[in-house]
Amino acid sequence: MKAAAAFGLASTLFCGVSAASNSSNAAILSSGHVQDLGDFAEAYAKAKAFVSGLTNAQKVSIITGSDVDSTNGSSWTALANKDGFAGINYQYYVSGFPMGNALAMTWDKDYFEAEAKASGREFYLMGYNLINGPEAGPLGRTPWGGRQSEAFSPDPYLSGVALAKTIGGMNSAGVVAGGRHFLLNEQETNRSTGTSDSTSSVYSSNADDKTIHELYLWPFQDGVKAGMAAVMCAMSRVNNSQSCENSHIVSELLKEELGFPGMVFPDVNSQSTSYGSANAGLDYGSSSLWTSTILEAGISNGSFTQARLDDMAIRNVIGYYYVGLDNGKQPSEAGSTDYRDVRSNHSALIREVSAASLVLLKNNATNGGGLPLDRPKSISVFGAHAGPAMAGPNQAFSVQGSSGPTYQGHLASGSGSGQLSFSYLITPYQSLTTRAAADGSMIRWILNDTYTSSSSSGMGMGSPPTTGGTGGPSGSSNSSSSSTSSGSGASRGGGGGGGNALSNLGQGTAVTPSITNYAEDSEVCLVFLNSFSGEGADREELYNTDQDTLVQSVASECNNTVVVINTVGPRLVDAWIELENVTAVLYGGMLGQESGNAIADVLYGDVNPSGKLISTLAKNESDYPVKLCYTAQCDFDEGVYIDYRHFDRFNVTPRYPFGHGLSYTTFEYGDVTAKKTNETALSATYPSGPIAIGGKTDLFDTVLTITTTLTNTGSRSGAEVAQLYVSYPAAANQPVRQLRGFEKVPLDKGAKSTVTFEVRRKDISHWDTAAKEWALAKGTYTFSVGSSSRDLRGSVAVEI
Repeated sequence: MKAAAAFGLASTLFCGVSAASNSSNAAILSSGHVQDLGDFAEAYAKAKAFVSGLTNAQKVSIITGSDVDSTNGSSWTALANKDGFAGINYQYYVSGFPMGNALAMTWDKDYFEAEAKASGREFYLMGYNLINGPEAGPLGRTPWGGRQSEAFSPDPYLSGVALAKTIGGMNSAGVVAGGRHFLLNEQETNRSTGTSDSTSSVYSSNADDKTIHELYLWPFQDGVKAGMAAVMCAMSRVNNSQSCENSHIVSELLKEELGFPGMVFPDVNSQSTSYGSANAGLDYGSSSLWTSTILEAGISNGSFTQARLDDMAIRNVIGYYYVGLDNGKQPSEAGSTDYRDVRSNHSALIREVSAASLVLLKNNATNGGGLPLDRPKSISVFGAHAGPAMAGPNQAFSVQGSSGPTYQGHLASGSGSGQLSFSYLITPYQSLTTRAAADGSMIRWILNDTYTSSSSSGMGMGSPPTTGGTGGPSGSSNSSSSSTSSGSGASRGGGGGGGNALSNLGQGTAVTPSITNYAEDSEVCLVFLNSFSGEGADREELYNTDQDTLVQSVASECNNTVVVINTVGPRLVDAWIELENVTAVLYGGMLGQESGNAIADVLYGDVNPSGKLISTLAKNESDYPVKLCYTAQCDFDEGVYIDYRHFDRFNVTPRYPFGHGLSYTTFEYGDVTAKKTNETALSATYPSGPIAIGGKTDLFDTVLTITTTLTNTGSRSGAEVAQLYVSYPAAANQPVRQLRGFEKVPLDKGAKSTVTFEVRRKDISHWDTAAKEWALAKGTYTFSVGSSSRDLRGSVAVEI
């Protein structure tokens, strides 16, 4: 930690400067660096002029979240803070959008922005204007992390694009989006003591400078560049200093290196000192730690500075001006149960985005099986995840973890402060029943993961069927053997359902409900699985024995078994993925209120699947490099080698690689070519531009373009995500390959399109720890284009 006196300057972006002009190239001096405010220039001028008319007591009111009266002509209404991003947490009559992990699976920049704008509009109309979201932290260091459904991807490039687009979308809706959680907040276990007076048991994320820059800071830099005006610091510690009081990450990295112009505000119980937190760079905080008396005393005795107080106040209000809240048009803050007509036609967007996010992992459409479905005569649906929970659609609000590891109902949201507030929830059971009725299909269901039955049908003609309980696997009365005990096993159905179930027929057309009886007599069997977790606790497992047994039991009798998974993080499938009768697997994140409709849209081919994996699916839990940390010191010894970087480095074969996703059509890639667009920049080892919003300006210059063609060679219209990966020269000491571009390209059947990737200087730089700067290594860079990180269709070498 630096001395307080020094931080009167080092953490102050705006002090000691005459009023800035309103031009977009206004510049001010900050710690010896020229700071170009760009699009923030006008907001800064307004904020500085406003704060200059305030007393110190009024400034303290602003930085502690209180209103300021108008006795001296200046007034301020505190920003209305609210949790959420994909929907307003703990609020009636609002939409539940796809959560961060599902949105990222679309790999669609337009959808990133469109959802954020629509969601932001609902926040705005409900009167909330400081939003705790979106999230780039956790990044996804470990697949056991409990909050991965709220975040985007373990890949920093993909997360950076998603954060930038969602920040832009929310800003355009007139709300201040607060990116969180800064920084290295990668698990829930031991994240907080629950009090504000001690950090002794809070874990410390210990990472080196290279790891911080190349992984965890990367997406936040893109967010700042896109206009992020607020950042929430985390409960945990970084290199043994409380995140919100860590001068290195808050002031040096975020404010100075990235040129962040906005407000840093704390997560719950993340501020413990008065002067230490303020001098480290926290701008918004506790009204008990920051009173006028305390801060005035600090100014008098040198523990604090007037310049820093002014800077804090300006940072608190600059976002208000930047997103246009000073136009006076925003409605007042609503009560949590107030009705306001804020949803517009957002349900259509939610359904569209959700369907576009679903990933087709496997599909064997030979002999009439697999996907898409074509008016099947008989359908059997299995699993609690297919239908509604016993009560719902919302779970009780909690930030103490979920009731996981699975949810006994259709799961479309994680839990905690990012939890969606459903006005309604469409389940797959509901949507599939509607389809079956329209098609003249017969549909049957067992909405339980561990169903057992008696030998008689339960319709007043014998003892009723029993279930293994509604409390999840712990409530199960038996396992896979009891799940199939009542079936005759005489014949395996599918492809028209010729199974011999006569011995199980009751009166009329009834068949004794059992997994075996339904599975052996169905043209298609749909098995629904989920995994559940949320804020406050990490995941217990990456697969579930009861659910895997359900798939095995159904597939043992049904030769057209389709598995649908919705999960909060990577969910392993190796217990059954190679079974011949498992013909297709559809995989997704938390889809929001239209979940069932979106799933049915893809199952029936109304929407051609185009989602891609945002993380690697391993064959075994042990294939992942990072487990949960249960000690106070959590050393990030793996460095930058998480997710696919680790699999590539150690030549570990994944079940499905990062970026994987199939389609109902096929795509052909053309030759890959490269063009240098900025020879001057490529000849310089280090960037030399001034620090602006996002960092040094020339880091974001386009220095190369990579071009290929993409042709839809199949029989259906569809969209493909063309992915660009770069391999560095050995001198850069980088992973085997890294994502550095993606474009989602819709194509009609037979259509061809040119795809161009713009490569920024930052995208081919590595962090030089000695120079403390982004550097270009001399040598050969290989740019590869393909359909996943391990399905590369063409490449080109560029000498730099």
